[in-house]
Amino acid sequence: MPRRYETVYIFDSALEEPAVNEKLEKFHALLTREGKGTISNVAHWGKRTLAYTVKKKETGYYVVAQFEAAPDLLPEYERLVKLDEGVLRFLVVVNEGFQAKPEPAPVIAAEVDELEEEEA
Repeated sequence: MPRRYETVYIFDSALEEPAVNEKLEKFHALLTREGKGTISNVAHWGKRTLAYTVKKKETGYYVVAQFEAAPDLLPEYERLVKLDEGVLRFLVVVNEGFQAKPEPAPVIAAEVDELEEEEA
């Protein structure tokens, strides 16, 4: 039975976004092979200053991914990420409050009328 997970990656800030995407595709291909997992959300937070120096780097490129996968895939996935030199740090946690991409809330006609009145 698949479980819900969330991973925060901190990539070397010297990597460009296409290189980061290529690495993410490689990691996520392992999770989705044979239909054992699905990636539900990937959020690029961009370059940020680290709280402390990691591998002599002061900035990192942050990415957060949410996915469902079979627990037996995790050791191989973590090994693959750990061996990648472009990844400064990563953390995988079980996500019990998992939410897929939220649906946009419908706009109520009364709210639209109020907004139009305020603008006038």
